[in-house]
Amino acid sequence: MNLSGKHVLVGITASIAAYKSATLVRLLVKSGAHVKVVMTPDSLHFIGALTLATLSKNPVYSQYFDSTTGEWSNHVELGKWADVFVIAPATSNTISKMAHGQCDNLLLATYLSSDCPVFIAPAMDLDMFQHPAFRNNLKLLKSFGNYIINSTSGELASGLSGEGRMEEPEEIIKQLEAFKLDGTLTGKKILITAGPTYEAIDPVRFIGNHSSGKMGYALAKEAKNLGAEVILISGPVSIPSPEGIHVIHVKSADEMYDAVFKHQASYDIAILSAAVADYKPAQVAEQKIKKADNEHHLDLIKNKDILRSLGLVKKEGQFLVGFALETQNELENALVKLTEKNLDLIVLNSLNDSGAGFGGDTNLVKLITPDNIIDELPLQSKTEVAKQIIAKINQLIH
Repeated sequence: MNLSGKHVLVGITASIAAYKSATLVRLLVKSGAHVKVVMTPDSLHFIGALTLATLSKNPVYSQYFDSTTGEWSNHVELGKWADVFVIAPATSNTISKMAHGQCDNLLLATYLSSDCPVFIAPAMDLDMFQHPAFRNNLKLLKSFGNYIINSTSGELASGLSGEGRMEEPEEIIKQLEAFKLDGTLTGKKILITAGPTYEAIDPVRFIGNHSSGKMGYALAKEAKNLGAEVILISGPVSIPSPEGIHVIHVKSADEMYDAVFKHQASYDIAILSAAVADYKPAQVAEQKIKKADNEHHLDLIKNKDILRSLGLVKKEGQFLVGFALETQNELENALVKLTEKNLDLIVLNSLNDSGAGFGGDTNLVKLITPDNIIDELPLQSKTEVAKQIIAKINQLIH
């Protein structure tokens, strides 16, 4: 990642290693990055805000509001401003709170509001570093898609020697500059569909499904973080539109079809993760259908198959990814779909697997290519699944 021009948010927590953060900020500014600093209140005992404000050339944030002026530090705007968030040093206390969604200071609120890559550089004494509670918290943060800058061994503040030293600022800069995930998407146009479709029965009723859109939105964020131009075509969801991504909101399968084919000729990669209704009512009542004593029959007709239609007109150099959510004969059905719809990759998950499918924050998938290579991913957050799907695409297109 070229740091020049990037918005880098540096988080500082209450560790003696906070003195290294001054060097980190200075090196980031020297590399051309725009730097802001957010601190936990207790970290101010270890390094002064004035030093960091001078080095970053920006105000330092440590409180939700200024009691003298009443000015509010908007943690949402701060999180959205950042292209990358580096928390260095990160104490065991802060790591635990991040892992479990606690939010009792501005830094934690900013972390929970951010949707950029987050790098965490732990710093603590040897016994804390080796404790299984800390190890579990770090593992949990990794499963959320955060990046861990591994601690090093050496002399610690307690006088002990061992693991727990925060990595040196120069090495952190190297890791940020080397950051990429099996390739780059800079210059690529990626078309992603997400969420359900609603097929109207009458003005108040519809046929739909339980898709939350979380998987598609995670894919869009990851592609954007790797430099792609992303167009996200979203069915009805309750997820806020991600910053820096062109979102087209639709309701029905027909509307999604039309939106997709407006960009059919220009995409490099299309990832169709939306749960599109296969059928729609043959007739949509103009008024609400009133309940009657007898049965009501609903005639359904097929919707256009967006994925198959894209596969039929796919041009050389375009890469097409589909999703298969199955309940029986999962692998067999996915392989048929992969071939019949002219896909370059299919992502298979099953409603029979605990933690997979609609609505949740985790997923359990298999990535399958036309040459029948199958990557079975473990159960993990949809953010992490998105990273690995994008990594697989990068591997295949490069």
